[in-house]
Amino acid sequence: MIDVQNLIFEYPGQRALDDVSFSIERDSVTALVGPNGAGKTTLLRCLCGLERPLSGSIVVDGIDVIEQPRRSHERIGYLSDFFGLYDDLSIRQCLQYAAEANGKINGLNKSITQTAEQLHLTDRMEQRVGELSRGLRQRVAIGQAMIHNPRVLILDEPASGLDPEARHNLAELFKTLQAAGMTLLVSSHILAELEAYASDMLVIRNGRILEQRKLASHAASRRQIVIEISSGMAHLHNLLDARTDVQAICTDGETVTCELSGDNTTQQLLLKYLVNEGVAVVNFSTVKRDLQRSYLESIRAISTP
Repeated sequence: MIDVQNLIFEYPGQRALDDVSFSIERDSVTALVGPNGAGKTTLLRCLCGLERPLSGSIVVDGIDVIEQPRRSHERIGYLSDFFGLYDDLSIRQCLQYAAEANGKINGLNKSITQTAEQLHLTDRMEQRVGELSRGLRQRVAIGQAMIHNPRVLILDEPASGLDPEARHNLAELFKTLQAAGMTLLVSSHILAELEAYASDMLVIRNGRILEQRKLASHAASRRQIVIEISSGMAHLHNLLDARTDVQAICTDGETVTCELSGDNTTQQLLLKYLVNEGVAVVNFSTVKRDLQRSYLESIRAISTP
């Protein structure tokens, strides 16, 4: 759905994006994470055709964004970190304006009604935007980004200013949009919230992509296993090394951590195999690798000489 190749973007005296390449699958929710100044916002603006890179290519849903930025806006919804709204317009008028500006003419009223319901704005549709709280303004801005039913939704800090209930509702909305066939790319500093709905993680630092991975909670085919034994470490290593579905074996005392490719049945069969081979298993469990842990692992890996 999104394909970026060899992207370079420079500000005067600074290279903000340095040979960035990645692909994002259709119907996925990708968390874009990285420290301040990593290049997240610049990358998002390039993807939306709002900044022109020095070199490289960007294709979204088959459209060359660099060569056809206006056409790409029909397929892309974008929420900026620092968004602007027309304070003198009502919520209904803001949504209508955004829809028509992105070429949404047919079924306009239905789209406005549906978007308002999804963002819990139905009872405020005639209220002026200038009278709204920060959190409600954020909801309106999200509504403007998705009102034209884009194929790709790109969001920069979408939960900023939202209360806990609104953040929960936003996470549920993103999962609903994904299930309906929309591809989402979300940048946020709040990793715990991204974990609630993200299926993939894209790590950027100093303008370079460090890693792209599918998150463990959404990757049923791969899991981290911890095996603790009372004796026979060499025998355990020999057994694991002989298996093609076990990788990245690490040892700490009497404990082994490894990556297992497979489902719950594969995990059960591995335990049975080890016990039958005489391994004195004390503990055999999976480790939940959340988004924050995955991000920190990526940062540490690149920082280690």
